[in-house]
Amino acid sequence: MQVLEIISSIWKSGANIYLDPSDNRIGIKRQNLIPAEVMQAAEQNFNGIDAWFKSWKDANNEKVTILKIFYEFSGWKHNPKLHDWLLADTDALQMFYDWTITLAKNGWTDMYEDYRQFENDESNAMARKIYERAVIYARTGGCG
Repeated sequence: MQVLEIISSIWKSGANIYLDPSDNRIGIKRQNLIPAEVMQAAEQNFNGIDAWFKSWKDANNEKVTILKIFYEFSGWKHNPKLHDWLLADTDALQMFYDWTITLAKNGWTDMYEDYRQFENDESNAMARKIYERAVIYARTGGCG
């Protein structure tokens, strides 16, 4: 299993894996929900999982928002506020879909592969517009 496949499987099991900001270490909540084969894969790939989470540690709000939208879009980790926003702002949803198409044109073909290596100026500009729409939606309480 690839690192992102393991992480997504943990989230989909109902458990939570995350980078604990208090000690910069990987934490897991509700570990008992993780299937044994997924837990074994996580243990075998711990260094890769740790490196992936730490690679996001200093990401700006725009990058984190796009990542959270990706989690919601892929069904890995539900975020009710993002879900409601994407249902209410179908243009933003289409923009996100177009963003994934741009990444695919840049060579991204596997959702379990870190998409950041396929970003370019075009996809970054698209991500910026999506983020701006999310901020406007959040500031207006979902009314704008």
